[in-house]
Amino acid sequence: MTATVPSELRMANDIAANLRHLPEQEAVEAIAGHIGRFWDPRMRARLYAFTDAGAEGLDPLVADAVKLLR
Repeated sequence: MTATVPSELRMANDIAANLRHLPEQEAVEAIAGHIGRFWDPRMRARLYAFTDAGAEGLDPLVADAVKLLR
């Protein structure tokens, strides 16, 4: 049986994967900008909740982006 990855976690990690070619700080800012502009507040709230719970599997760039968003 495989665990289901929450969609917000998967999407955030996908964004990070697509922006990984940038220097680290630029990537973090771009991830935060994308999530802030395009994600519904409920999606952001779920991502924050996953982050607060330790979100196993969360890309470190996403974790830093969440800090910027807050």
